[in-house]
Amino acid sequence: MRAMPLAAVPAAGVVLLLSAAGPAAADGSASPSPSPSASSTVTTAGTSFLTATTVRPGQSAKLSASTGDYLYWSFAAAAGQTDRVEVTITLPPAASRHGNATWTVEAFDGLRRRQACTAGAQTVTAATGDTTVSLGCTLRQVRSWAESWSGDPLPGTYYLRLSATDLPEPDLGLPIQTDLRITAQNGDAQPDGATLKAPLSPPVNPGATLAPDAVPSSAPSAAASAPRPVERAKGWFSSLSTRWLWTTAGGVLAAVAGVAGYSLTRHPRRWFSTAR
Repeated sequence: MRAMPLAAVPAAGVVLLLSAAGPAAADGSASPSPSPSASSTVTTAGTSFLTATTVRPGQSAKLSASTGDYLYWSFAAAAGQTDRVEVTITLPPAASRHGNATWTVEAFDGLRRRQACTAGAQTVTAATGDTTVSLGCTLRQVRSWAESWSGDPLPGTYYLRLSATDLPEPDLGLPIQTDLRITAQNGDAQPDGATLKAPLSPPVNPGATLAPDAVPSSAPSAAASAPRPVERAKGWFSSLSTRWLWTTAGGVLAAVAGVAGYSLTRHPRRWFSTAR
């Protein structure tokens, strides 16, 4: 019996290993790595628009930062959604702070245009004794289309920026804790104070429709009892107004000026001879 070449042994081993691993892969024992869920917490933040950390709606972002840092996050918004941003900042101890600090959260669209907030405290000033400060911003409903000249929100990526806009210089660099959460609501979402408590126009007491066999009541209605406007005396002169008088006078003056100008330009000698 002839011996097998040594070079063929590794190849045969590879074939045996593949054949043994084939059934295991076929029955689904080797599952792919799970994708992060929306409930997982984000622990980072970017320092510019280009390095913004992506956060999905319903996902929270908690991290430690320093006072004076610009923190950036990004999220995707679809048409018909109304997104709300809530930020809670745990401030440094009051003993290490030197005055009030003003914090703000801003929203930008994919073109870096600042978006307005319809509800929520977008800018809050924290006193020296405050331990936490809460910010909020409810964006406008994302539209499926908009005019090119308008600033209406369109589907795409939006950016959030958290920063301290006014604080004492010695407080720069103090440690803070931030907690960001983004929620999305489908459909029309009314901002705070959007309920109409009273009609914009008072009721005018319109008449009611009566049945064919019903007899109208003899009581005077509100419309019948209302005072009627005074009727003007009818006549030819009463139909004239100040506008008509001024128009007629202007037409007469224009006609006289036209005749005088024509006579002056066509017969200048007659005018000069008459003047002499």
